[in-house]
Amino acid sequence: MYRSLFHDSDEEFAGFDGDLNEYDIEGAEDEDDDMLRGPIQELDLGSEDDDEEEELPAVKTKGQKSKQHERPSKIIPTGSDASSDEEDEDEEAPVTMANMEARSRALDAAAVREADLDAEEMRQAELVGEEEDDFADADMDADEEGEGDEEAFQLPTAEEREQEKKTGGPQAAGSRSEYVSQLISDIASYYGYNDFLAEKLFQLFPVSEAIEFFEANEVARPVTIRTNTLRTRRRDLAQALINRGVNLEPIGKWTNVGLQVFESSVPIGATPEYLAGHYMLQAASSFLPVIALGPQPGERVLDMASAPGGKTTHMAALMQNTGMVFANDANKARTKSLTANVHRLGCKNVVVCSYDGREFPKVMGGFDRVLLDAPCSGTGVISKDASVKTNKSDRDFTLLSHLQKQLILCAIDSVQPESKTGGYLVYSTCSVTVDENEAVVDYALRKRPNVKLVETGLEFGVPGFKSYRGRNFDPRVSMTRRFYPHVHNMDGFYVAKFKVEKRAKKTKEEGDAMDVDAGVEGVAGKFAFNDEEDRPYIEGQPFFSNHVFASHELT
Repeated sequence: MYRSLFHDSDEEFAGFDGDLNEYDIEGAEDEDDDMLRGPIQELDLGSEDDDEEEELPAVKTKGQKSKQHERPSKIIPTGSDASSDEEDEDEEAPVTMANMEARSRALDAAAVREADLDAEEMRQAELVGEEEDDFADADMDADEEGEGDEEAFQLPTAEEREQEKKTGGPQAAGSRSEYVSQLISDIASYYGYNDFLAEKLFQLFPVSEAIEFFEANEVARPVTIRTNTLRTRRRDLAQALINRGVNLEPIGKWTNVGLQVFESSVPIGATPEYLAGHYMLQAASSFLPVIALGPQPGERVLDMASAPGGKTTHMAALMQNTGMVFANDANKARTKSLTANVHRLGCKNVVVCSYDGREFPKVMGGFDRVLLDAPCSGTGVISKDASVKTNKSDRDFTLLSHLQKQLILCAIDSVQPESKTGGYLVYSTCSVTVDENEAVVDYALRKRPNVKLVETGLEFGVPGFKSYRGRNFDPRVSMTRRFYPHVHNMDGFYVAKFKVEKRAKKTKEEGDAMDVDAGVEGVAGKFAFNDEEDRPYIEGQPFFSNHVFASHELT
């Protein structure tokens, strides 16, 4: 299956035949080996009648000993090779009365040289020991001076940090707030965030977990696909893709239609199975809101922001192509991909429309279930869209939060409270910020007393914040679920599920006050928001029409 990393032409190379392990080149690890820097020796092949033994090169094979092996390594040179050779020859000569005196003088001279070498080694060792003692004394003096110094080492100010970014410089010690400020600045610089977003995301976690979150955003999430049960079963799809060279396995026990792809020898978005509508390339996190909504066969369901259609087609499959799914998206250009996916996956109960979500329930109401996967900042999908790191400001979050609050009120009013099987709303975002999640849910609970939060039915996830930076939310907000890249290995996500009940009867004055505050008089009433109240949010350049919001689904 896999091709060699080497060229085919490499197989023609025949410069060496055999195993290099058969040869043991003495001193090969030593670049200054005497063998390599000695004089070049000519190999005398001799003649057939030569009785003398041929001189072998200094290469040792297994079972042989070279002259280099017998010759001890020298730490300090003791003389020339010539004198050593002469002494070796004298030692090999027999002892006679004629050479006894000369041999005695040679042995005395050798003893003197050995004594000098020993003295030199001792002197060198003493010098090294004295230098180490000097360094130790210097370090001790420095430590004592540091202990006596009462002046604290201070962190640089914001202006000094800006200067350090240009020139570099040492860090300092100071209060915890100064440390945190310095850490946020370092995170923004290291991971490429603007200072505002780095601080906003940092405040969501403890320090150690914040680093894990930022690090997880630098790694791509696993590729996942959703089996289209209208056309095939997950087991059959998995076997078909395995036969095509795809390495995959089920995502987990929490979904019976998801598969995680590890590697593939074919383009996973262009296989015959994909073109036949057997599966949808879809992030694992976008399975969650549909699982929480749990649409039933025969129901009337609304997907308020549906493009490119991953959740819409998932709902159609759960409803077994019965009932009616209204797939709406405010961006008319995106309905092309939505329509294409609806046809490819064989969803016959889907109606595609393009309205501003805030026009519901003026356009249509009375749904058994509504899914609002609201437009958001995309802080949960930074691994897919790195531009989020730098293009989000405080104004963006203010405007997005305001839009989400408008959409969730309209979604609530689009639900039919008298529904025998439903009456549910699921609100979700691909963001991890509190402004777009718990704050919006808390707002809906305060503005619509006829709704309550219920369990999402999801087996995992982190409970929503009941309080955040001094702001307290409705205690029921803990029933919502958060999902993080560094914890669940999926895109950052948020899911909340509401049960819509009948409104209690109110006096005319209370009803008018509630309608003015909420902006909607009912499912069949007049659609309007308080323009004076919204003016501070919408002043300036048009925001919502010029920005493309994040989508966590794969197209």
